[in-house]
Amino acid sequence: MEQPTIRKIIHVDMDAFYASVEQRDNPDLRGKPLAVGGSRQRGVVAAASYEARQFGVRSAMASSIAIRKCPELIFVKPRFDVYKSVSSQIRGIFARFTHLIEPLSLDEAYLDVTDSLTNSTTATQVAKTIKEQIKEETGLTASAGVSYNKFLAKLASDYRKPDGLFVIKPHQGLAFVEKLRVGQFHGIGRVTAEKMNQLGIFTGLDLRQKSEAFLLEHFGKVGHHYYNIAQAIDNRPVTPDRERKSVGSETTFEQDLTENAELEAELTPLIASVWKYCERTGVLGRTVTLKVKYADFQQITRSRTAFSSIADQATFTKISIDLLASLFPVTKGVRLLGVSLSSLQTIASVPNGQLSLDL
Repeated sequence: MEQPTIRKIIHVDMDAFYASVEQRDNPDLRGKPLAVGGSRQRGVVAAASYEARQFGVRSAMASSIAIRKCPELIFVKPRFDVYKSVSSQIRGIFARFTHLIEPLSLDEAYLDVTDSLTNSTTATQVAKTIKEQIKEETGLTASAGVSYNKFLAKLASDYRKPDGLFVIKPHQGLAFVEKLRVGQFHGIGRVTAEKMNQLGIFTGLDLRQKSEAFLLEHFGKVGHHYYNIAQAIDNRPVTPDRERKSVGSETTFEQDLTENAELEAELTPLIASVWKYCERTGVLGRTVTLKVKYADFQQITRSRTAFSSIADQATFTKISIDLLASLFPVTKGVRLLGVSLSSLQTIASVPNGQLSLDL
């Protein structure tokens, strides 16, 4: 019986991408603790240089907290047009080696090089060459993980950052997974890790010792995934045409807001930004989600799903504002507001482009 082909998967992750681009383009910032993001008082860190990370500064951290951790922290405003341009340049490098590229964001992607377009004999050599070409052509460093599935390749790319290259071979997968804390697994966040800890699951080995039935009972359908990754199994293919599941926009305010009228005024441009994306890309969505973060950093979401795709901006606006109105009166200030549209599909696949208003 013919043995199944062992995949050769590479996960490439740019090192502190936004911050590294800023340091590349401004020599005065090199070697200094740098945060890409909003103002010190009310902003959020979008990315932190490795110099800043040594002080505990991390992405998604409030800028006020970041500056307390690192008083010498330098803030620069994001330049997303530049980051997108560099990202396209990097993806052009990937395309020299394979057509099977699954971008996850501007700064990371999976590549399936089982059938490489080059004469490289191993996936490790492909990854090494990709890293070299990225460095030569962009001046930036990337970390790469190489393995036989996506889950392990992602773990491997994190293992020796920055500028790392780590390989997990088929006979090494189980041993590698069993030593890790479950909180280190991609896809297991803090809350889930804490729940696992309460159930006596602290490491990959602990997770492997639980039956699939046990994991399904305590974690629902995702328990099947947890059961597999504990065995170092991940059969997900690299999908080049990975569909975007949602589109959103959000903003952090300079001062906490408490009035409905003020928040409506701030919500309007966010709605317009999301709808502009829909028009540009030809997609519509059914689910509107409002995101609110309060002054004490408590975060909540409110969603409403239509029976069919929302076909015009006016309807999208009405649903978004209705969701906002449902939160009032508020008892504390709002520091962040966001809105997103999900359950996306192309306009061509929407019957008559019509919306049912029965929500």
